[in-house]
Amino acid sequence: MNKTNQERGKKLTEKMILRGGHPTGPCDNGYEGIFSWFVLINLSILGSCGAPRKALDVPFWNNYEPSWSSHHIKYLNGVGGTTAELLLDKSSGAGFQSKKSYLFGHFSMKMKLVGGDSAGVVSAFYLSSNNAEHDEIDFEFLGNRTGEPYILQTNVFTGGKGDREQRIYLWFDPTNDFHSYSVLWNTFQIVIFVDDEYSRIRKTGVEFPFNQPMKIYSSLWNADDWATRGGLEKTDWSKAPFTASYTSFHIDGCEAVTPQEVQVCNTNGMKWWDQKARGVHSIYRFDFDPYR
Repeated sequence: MNKTNQERGKKLTEKMILRGGHPTGPCDNGYEGIFSWFVLINLSILGSCGAPRKALDVPFWNNYEPSWSSHHIKYLNGVGGTTAELLLDKSSGAGFQSKKSYLFGHFSMKMKLVGGDSAGVVSAFYLSSNNAEHDEIDFEFLGNRTGEPYILQTNVFTGGKGDREQRIYLWFDPTNDFHSYSVLWNTFQIVIFVDDEYSRIRKTGVEFPFNQPMKIYSSLWNADDWATRGGLEKTDWSKAPFTASYTSFHIDGCEAVTPQEVQVCNTNGMKWWDQKARGVHSIYRFDFDPYR
């Protein structure tokens, strides 16, 4: 991504500022009842009210395993596989998943996305209960032509219903280096972080995932029927294989499978994952997308 496009993404972001946040209490974000907003939060000032512990650089095999096309996954930097590379060619993409499922927690991963001409290619990091009426929390990175900015699409499913997509232009080039992407999910809110700063927040309401344990998934696949300019830009297979890299496989959550374990995870504020986040500075909407 060139400097012009980085500035373009930043300006599009700045244009969408709506108003500032003014917390009314020590653990209040000041916006009860407001849904599906992007919020600027700095993890360093969350304090004791829902602050996740610092993400650790955990090897792949500690928490994850391949979920499909294991022959399209490479493990680097030692036996533990501190970095995993997913490959996409015309025959297949690839994916991996957490070994356990969780109800609430902080889930973080560092990613370096497909570089160059990545139109039609989607890299993902998401939580899902993976059933007919599933809950899901999505990061989807939509590839683009060389020099054009990546788009981050987030979505939240409850009871099998999504249609809550919001998109932003990333304000940096996510293909040059690793950047951190994380989800804080508890009974009060879902907060989606990019490099521990910019985020989307969805507060507890009528449609909110609160009782289905979810696994964490990552994948790389071809979606040129919709991903880039609504499917107008197709994947250029002459550039394959496409590679997305993942590292720092941090999980700090409440393991849950049975109904009894689900009850244990809902601690009514006694554990860090079950407390409100604070420190809201500014509130943004990023659902503006000229192509949709």
